[in-house]
Amino acid sequence: MSGTAVGTDTVVAEWPDAVATEPRSKTPTAGAARKHLPRPAEPTTPVTPGAPWTDDPYAHALRTGRGPLFLRRLSHPDRRDGSGGEQALPLDVERWCAPADAADTTVLRRCTGSVLDVGCGPGRLVAALAARGVPALGVDLSRDAVKRTRRSGGAAIRRSVYDHLPGEGRWGTVLLLDGNIGIGGDPVALLRRLRELAAPGGLLLAEAAPQDLDERLTVRVEDAHGHHGQPFSWARLGTTALLYAARSAGWIESGLWTAEGRPFVQLRRPHAEHPGAQAPITERRPPA
Repeated sequence: MSGTAVGTDTVVAEWPDAVATEPRSKTPTAGAARKHLPRPAEPTTPVTPGAPWTDDPYAHALRTGRGPLFLRRLSHPDRRDGSGGEQALPLDVERWCAPADAADTTVLRRCTGSVLDVGCGPGRLVAALAARGVPALGVDLSRDAVKRTRRSGGAAIRRSVYDHLPGEGRWGTVLLLDGNIGIGGDPVALLRRLRELAAPGGLLLAEAAPQDLDERLTVRVEDAHGHHGQPFSWARLGTTALLYAARSAGWIESGLWTAEGRPFVQLRRPHAEHPGAQAPITERRPPA
């Protein structure tokens, strides 16, 4: 893996399959922005849904690097009966599959120490960090996302953020971008888990929704032809709601900024909270 910095082997030692072993290929450049996205169609033939974010239309979109792709809202936060939600939320597949852009760069500049990218997708951020010589690891449930990350020169493993991960409690920076605050549909639980992963004094760089909202909803991934995956829980939080959830999870706000219309939040885990708090990842191997 090119751009490997001191400390990367420390992380990868626990997960040998995190290192890229496939031939690299160029990631596609972002396509021209669509002014009018087609409305997802209802399937005309029965479609067997796949698991969320793994073998559904998301996997196909990652393989091709193109959309359109949507999160279909199946329930509305104001409707307990689970009905009434017809909105389809566009997913920015082309941007995810392109190299890191100017807004991403404002995040990468703030990274300190070793970096864990939660829900790394096709790995543009992990690859950009590797090219800068920064030790970084992507985590994603999607097999195709992990493969694409490795092909682009990054290291990644296929795991849930709630599984055991390498370097727990010793990551200098954790990334949570591209709507991933929604993972699991419980932002406070997710932020508490990320606090366990970060080192004392470590950073969480998170992206908020551009709107002032705080939603818990049920969605599914769907393409323009109505092919879809299974329903799953999701959340959407604007900056105010994200900061409130972060405080509830024990994070300290340390910065806010907006780039290219995307709002970001910088949070910090409190320093040594107990005598046994671990040091950040360095050249030493993690304890067995």
